[in-house]
Amino acid sequence: MANQKPLLSKFLSFLLLSLSLWGHPPLVMAKEVIPIGVVLDLKSPVGRVAESYMSMALSDFYAVNDNYSTRLSLLTKDSGNDIIAAASAALDLIKNEEVQAIIGPQRSAQATFVLELCRISQLPIISFSATSPFLSPSQNPFFIRTTQDESAQVKAIVDIVKAFGWWEIVPIYEDTEYGNGLIPYLMDALQEIDARVPYRSVIPPSSNNTEISEELNKLKANRTRIFLVHMTASLGSKLFVLAKNAEMMSEGYAWIITQGLSSLLDPMGSKVMDSMQGVLGIRPYLLPSKKLKDFERKWQRNLTSIKTRSKTTTSLNLFGLWAYDTVWALAMAVEKAGIVHSSFLKQNASNSNVDLAALGISEIGTKLHNTILTTKFQGLSGNFHLVKGQLEPSAFELFNVIGRTERIIGYWTGNRGFSLDLNDNSEEAYSTSKDKLKQPIWPGYTTDQPTKLKIGVPIRNGFEEFLKVEWHSSTDDKASISGFVIDVFHAVQDALPFPLPHEFIPYVNKHRQSNGTYDELLYQIKTQRYDAVVGDTTIVANRSLYVDFTLPYSESGVSMVVLVKADDNKNLWIFLRPLSLNLWITTSVAFIFTGLVIWVLEHRVNTEFRGPPKQQLGLILWFSFSTLAFAHIQRLQPTFVDVKEIKGKGYLVGYQRGSFVKGLLMKQLDFDESKLKPYETPEEYHEALSKGILNGGVAAIFGEIPYIKLFLAKYCSRYTMVGPTYKTDGFGFAFQKGSPLVPYMSRAILNVTQDQEKIGPIERKYFSSQTTCEDQSTTISSHSPSLGVDSFGGLFLITGITSMVSLLVYVIEYFFSHWPALSDKNIATSFWSKLVEMVKHFDQKDLSSHHFKREESRVHDVGSPDVFQPSPSIDDMQNHSRNSVEGTNDVIIHDDNGSLSSSSRHSDASTQDVPNSS
Repeated sequence: MANQKPLLSKFLSFLLLSLSLWGHPPLVMAKEVIPIGVVLDLKSPVGRVAESYMSMALSDFYAVNDNYSTRLSLLTKDSGNDIIAAASAALDLIKNEEVQAIIGPQRSAQATFVLELCRISQLPIISFSATSPFLSPSQNPFFIRTTQDESAQVKAIVDIVKAFGWWEIVPIYEDTEYGNGLIPYLMDALQEIDARVPYRSVIPPSSNNTEISEELNKLKANRTRIFLVHMTASLGSKLFVLAKNAEMMSEGYAWIITQGLSSLLDPMGSKVMDSMQGVLGIRPYLLPSKKLKDFERKWQRNLTSIKTRSKTTTSLNLFGLWAYDTVWALAMAVEKAGIVHSSFLKQNASNSNVDLAALGISEIGTKLHNTILTTKFQGLSGNFHLVKGQLEPSAFELFNVIGRTERIIGYWTGNRGFSLDLNDNSEEAYSTSKDKLKQPIWPGYTTDQPTKLKIGVPIRNGFEEFLKVEWHSSTDDKASISGFVIDVFHAVQDALPFPLPHEFIPYVNKHRQSNGTYDELLYQIKTQRYDAVVGDTTIVANRSLYVDFTLPYSESGVSMVVLVKADDNKNLWIFLRPLSLNLWITTSVAFIFTGLVIWVLEHRVNTEFRGPPKQQLGLILWFSFSTLAFAHIQRLQPTFVDVKEIKGKGYLVGYQRGSFVKGLLMKQLDFDESKLKPYETPEEYHEALSKGILNGGVAAIFGEIPYIKLFLAKYCSRYTMVGPTYKTDGFGFAFQKGSPLVPYMSRAILNVTQDQEKIGPIERKYFSSQTTCEDQSTTISSHSPSLGVDSFGGLFLITGITSMVSLLVYVIEYFFSHWPALSDKNIATSFWSKLVEMVKHFDQKDLSSHHFKREESRVHDVGSPDVFQPSPSIDDMQNHSRNSVEGTNDVIIHDDNGSLSSSSRHSDASTQDVPNSS
């Protein structure tokens, strides 16, 4: 029968109790034995340690609590690292042993199946080692986790990545429910800090050494340097031994292990520990206590017998401590729940040991489950307090594997971040700074931080204001690198929200000379020789095919610099050069005509346009010449302004050695390579241009505008920048395609370049000492040497029409105003006589104009209260020339020649004196 074993056990217990009491006084009451199932992989380090720790837990607990009326009986089954075996063991314990709870199973994948059995039978399942976040107590009502959820460590891991400025990391994890459970949480957290995961290495637990080695070699070939290992001890131990054989436990690498592996370092053995030197680990902090020290001493005393039986090593094991506390919590809950004579309510009878339908329902399962959830005490692993069905996360300690020990380098808590001392109660802000940790010793026994950014730097011999690389002696290993570019990079680095360890590596050959062009240097990023390139590298389209550029930190563009003709400085007529002869003649005629029109309009109303004929003619000519002389016209003539002319005549041109400009000249401007000559320094530019095209020099030098400006600052009196500008996006820093550093660097570049307090001192440091040339940035258009009439035809047309309309309007208005007066007075009889009179009258002042009224007003204010008289008519002007018989008044007038004369004016009783006029 299915219940024969429990009945027999109870009968034997009753018989022994009766025999012990027969003939003796009742000294003690019988203890209620509560069977508890345990499912472990007894061949694994965790299983062996846990079995020993739980046995000691029972002994210790009842030694302290001898008065308890209940006693736990642990019935252990070996799952053999097999999911089916674990489920079968649990089924046997529930159906045939009628256990009241199950501790285990050990692995997360095994727990998934056992959970269904416990749900059917309503038994509590308590796991101290199934840490997968996929197993949630909130979704499994009878599941209790007396350890921490793996996801509790994710925030601490991400803070480590952030503290050391690692912009990419590769997780290596086993392909099990335990291994896969952490990854979604980890990926989300890394994404929040923009850390890149270029690859995920998934290794099945059944992988042999060859398969693991192949995976490691693949990672090594991809130049991956930062790894996060999330594995169980059995697979993790093989991984690190093989990683050392692959020379991946050396300088330049960093390895982080999660709490599952960190808690099992000692059971791995000395060979595995030797291969893990420099590894950084994270695990829950174990609070020191007297109870823990006493247990450790007891463990050491029992070491010999335990070691012989289970090959268990000396150090305390965190999973073992959780197993110890689990037994204590269960023993306390059983006593508190008052469980006696518990049994199962059978649903269906069956002789089969694996018939799920025959499982009974525990009478006290729900009560025991609820009692465990409310149990609290101070255990060996710390404060035992379950929150939402699992152990409440505590602090984590960070350690460094050095030798055979783990060196604690700091702590992490959810409210303070990193700290060196958990007992420091001072209120501090949350910190992710590595300064809050001790200096780690990295693989290769070095304190130099792994994954320093390897930055390629170009070599140049000229324009050292931008970049200068020098060795102080032939034995120096490290070069001194300085210049505008380097200072900008450091300013950008300071603006980043995280540290950016790096080293500059000059792109040189064995002779310390440039190892190639800028394009070849940038391609070294694609081949993974460098992680980045920092230099005066121009952002152009073809380069962006194999690197990612940041935003530009400097302007750029390509233009042409040429020699200004030496004899032009001695030519008195250089100002005539920009315009053709036809244009000069047309312009002169237009200006003279305009001056004549202005004279006509101003002659009668403006004293500046009156006087002797020679004076008035000179005024017209002076006005025209001054308009021409003050026009904005180019005064210097470059030797060449047209690229087509240079190319058509087969002249040589220069370019900056190693730059992309050579490709631009050949592909975009169609220059033959034989006509191109490379130069590096401003002095070489000067020499090549000053020689000229007939003496082995060049007609022009094409270069990027920042360099041309520096060149012109030194030789501004002899050269000029001409022609069109071929646009580029400026100087930028280059990184690997898809690098997460690019957006950070670009934001930092904007922060620096838009803040004059940051970029201003750098620019003044390198460029303020250079003299500047007047109108240095003004370029001469690359059109024909002299402009023709066609270029200004529209302007001449507008000017001519405007002047002509103004003249016609004035003449018509003048004739309509004065012609009727001549007809009425019969002063002249013929048309031509009248026309002559009109011309003579035109030469007279228009005393009705605003200009003369203002002058009369000023004169009258000084000598007479009578300030206004109507404008004299033509009759008045004629009568004015005759002497009056009757009374006369002598007045002083100005004639048209500007001389003073005396004149008599007729007066009578009905008229007033006319004030002096000029």
